[in-house]
Amino acid sequence: MTGFLDNVLNGLALGAVYALVALGFVVMFKASGVLNFAHGSILLLGGYLIAVLHDDLGFAGALAVAVLTTAALAGALDRFLLQRAGQDEQSAHIQTIATIGIDILIFTDLARRIGGDLLTLGDPWGDSVTELGPVTVADSRLAAIVVSTVVIGAVFALFRFTSWGLSLRAAAEDLEAAALMGVRLRRVRALAWCLAGALAALAAVFLAAFPAPGLERTTGQIALHAFPAAILGGLTSPVGALAGSLLIGLTEALVVGYESDLHVLGDGFGEVAPYAVMLLVLLVRPTGLFGGKGAARV
Repeated sequence: MTGFLDNVLNGLALGAVYALVALGFVVMFKASGVLNFAHGSILLLGGYLIAVLHDDLGFAGALAVAVLTTAALAGALDRFLLQRAGQDEQSAHIQTIATIGIDILIFTDLARRIGGDLLTLGDPWGDSVTELGPVTVADSRLAAIVVSTVVIGAVFALFRFTSWGLSLRAAAEDLEAAALMGVRLRRVRALAWCLAGALAALAAVFLAAFPAPGLERTTGQIALHAFPAAILGGLTSPVGALAGSLLIGLTEALVVGYESDLHVLGDGFGEVAPYAVMLLVLLVRPTGLFGGKGAARV
């Protein structure tokens, strides 16, 4: 029973981190109709900046620089590169393909810099753990749940109570109608991409923190486990992204925790479990758990 509780708590923490990444996918897609396949490399960039700057600036200072840098980079990529292709549905497909090339460029440079090293981010939790009754959990896992909850709550407040959130929802419903109503689509898009970039840098902290060995060049690929979480939620639903992330996080943690009992599925099945869950759900609900009839099919 203790092992099950350990796995559930780890799954919730992992799901909370995935939610930061999946929410970025959803925000960008709602604002632009573009699936940003470079999101994992932007996350890796944020983690790399924290790793190389925390000795000089401290963890908080390095995190601030990383968040601002990834936000600015994501916004600049959209504003000065992708938006040049236009803002209609056909252009969105072209822009999605372009993000694959962007991902290759960013990842290749970061992989060269990181090499085979494991980089520490200097986070304040280190390898400390806390005992919660019969369960022992890493402080970084608890911090991931708390920080992600606060940040995601703040993002949902932006959606609900700000003019930018209203403009984003309007643009997601009908780009042409939103433009006719005076919504500044370029600004809405750029801010959405900036927000997604900032969330990615924050997620990098917890993906590299203990019990993970540190930041490595594959960390950005691990973050892409949040992609099926966004698909599961319907791709246009922030609530769906949160629900899908928790489902993916719990599934991955439970599969890894009971891997010895699931040997018939093969070693390393935990790596593909998120995508297996995504496929199973999409067989029943092609538009995702929270996708409506008007949502784009995934």
